[in-house]
Amino acid sequence: WGSSGQTLKKLQLAIRSYSGKRQEKSSDLDYIWVTRWLDDIGLPQYKDQFNEARVDGHMLQYLTVNDLLFLKVTSQLHHLSIKCAIHVLHVNKFNPNCLKRRPSNEVSNHVEVVQWSNHRVMEWLRSVDLAEYAPNLRGSGVHGGLIMLEPRFSSDTLAMLLNIPPQKTLLRRHLNTNFNSLVGPQAQQEKREYTEAPGYTPLSITAKVKVQKQHHENTGQRRRQEEATDYVCPVDSSSAQSLSNGTQVRPYTGFRGLSPILDHDDHPRDQVGLDDRTADSSP
Repeated sequence: WGSSGQTLKKLQLAIRSYSGKRQEKSSDLDYIWVTRWLDDIGLPQYKDQFNEARVDGHMLQYLTVNDLLFLKVTSQLHHLSIKCAIHVLHVNKFNPNCLKRRPSNEVSNHVEVVQWSNHRVMEWLRSVDLAEYAPNLRGSGVHGGLIMLEPRFSSDTLAMLLNIPPQKTLLRRHLNTNFNSLVGPQAQQEKREYTEAPGYTPLSITAKVKVQKQHHENTGQRRRQEEATDYVCPVDSSSAQSLSNGTQVRPYTGFRGLSPILDHDDHPRDQVGLDDRTADSSP
């Protein structure tokens, strides 16, 4: 991400914001806040790149897939993590304190889980007698938004990220029971339906997102338009959510079909693709 490109993007976003009817809420969040947010969503390893590029809340709102690749975020899972986390920000009108970092005295419900930070998920693991595995979630990108909004994220995905061996069947069954209880019957049912659909591909924790070679016949205005709108979290998908008395309405279903990022075979992207061959199991 060159400094000139970053400066140009900031300038374009500033013009867009000030020429609008009112300044967007995301503009209130500076780049220091974004580095703390990366901690909250379990991706602290990218703080240096984001900090150097001065990625603030407004840039975060309009982040594209290629932007993430320039920021050296190549893991498909981490792209999904950031996508879901930006979606949670959209739904909560970019409230800087919308993520829940600690257990509260209030009765927890399934809707609230979507706002859990990475640390809060680790606290939950400790509460269900999986404390020894909780530290494995550091740097994993696992937060409540990813758990609830990514239809392919299952207890098996979590078990792999926690490094619970497949042969530990009782432990995995214990995790599965508690995972289902955490996400609730609605999300559980919809995740099941998604996995049973034709053409379903399980979520890989090692798949990479890469820039593909451009086709010469695709040069020009069409590609520029595609790049301009290839947001990590499409704005339309986020604005589709609504709030009722401060409570998020059907957070899981509203996001369905918008994830995973790169699975739309009927609308192939020229710029981005997945490459399972360049697997990297490190978080």
